[in-house]
Amino acid sequence: MTAAGLGAAVWGAGVERHLYTIRRHTVAILPEGAAPIRVLHISDAHLAPWQHRRQEWIASLTELAPDLVVNTGDNLGHPDALDAVRRAFSPLRGIPGLFVHGSNDQYGPTPRNPLRYFAGSSKPPPQPQQLDTASLDRFLSDDLGWHNLDNAAATVDAGGLRIDAFGTGDAHIGMDDLDALPPLRAEQRAAGDADLALGVTHAPYIRVLDAFTDLGADLLLAGHTHGGQVRIPLSPRAIVANCDIPLDQARGLSTWEHGARRIPLNVSAGLGHSIYAPVRFGCRPEASLLTLVSPW
Repeated sequence: MTAAGLGAAVWGAGVERHLYTIRRHTVAILPEGAAPIRVLHISDAHLAPWQHRRQEWIASLTELAPDLVVNTGDNLGHPDALDAVRRAFSPLRGIPGLFVHGSNDQYGPTPRNPLRYFAGSSKPPPQPQQLDTASLDRFLSDDLGWHNLDNAAATVDAGGLRIDAFGTGDAHIGMDDLDALPPLRAEQRAAGDADLALGVTHAPYIRVLDAFTDLGADLLLAGHTHGGQVRIPLSPRAIVANCDIPLDQARGLSTWEHGARRIPLNVSAGLGHSIYAPVRFGCRPEASLLTLVSPW
């Protein structure tokens, strides 16, 4: 038993956390006759200056030729990570993009006892270290040209489609302001003002996903959970999710049901981890490539 535990620790800390993978899904939500588009969903990079392998892998994602990039936050993993973020994401410049923040884009990481996650969602420290979020935003918005959806909405053209998108700040630290978001009125959609509506958030709390569904989203995108980060191999459920989402929906593509609507939800297990918990087991680091198609 001791040998098995040691082997699992060595695998999780020394091997699996570097086995970056692309999780691919096809989602039939586009209007009739629309050509397919490719959405690259990136989350939870948690970059630190010395993580060159992760930076290079993220930079290589431009080879997937996405039509749209959606970044669901927690890009920073260290107070000096801005140059690492620039190296990783600069090759995606010129591709339409959307982003929201996670708490780690605003506050520096702190040591935590991982067993505390079993007692409930984590809480920020009483005096967190403030990160240079403004410089991160200037890079993502001004340099890459992506739209900040923290409690905001935007419209982008991608792959020949007009896409409405709305998002929230990180619900895990109470930064979501759902009242700030405009409803996507049925008459607007019928008039052809947009072909698709996206709801984007960092932490997939039930209140946010339900609100996005009510607002008219066709697809929900989130991160935060790390897919549980440490999972029982082959189990469909995460052990923990660090929020109130059902554990069988803490990673990958599923269907979110609220009221009379059923819409696709993609929760990225993310690419990184806290520098104080450098392990992945049964949950490889990932980015998602969603090919959106017409069902007809």
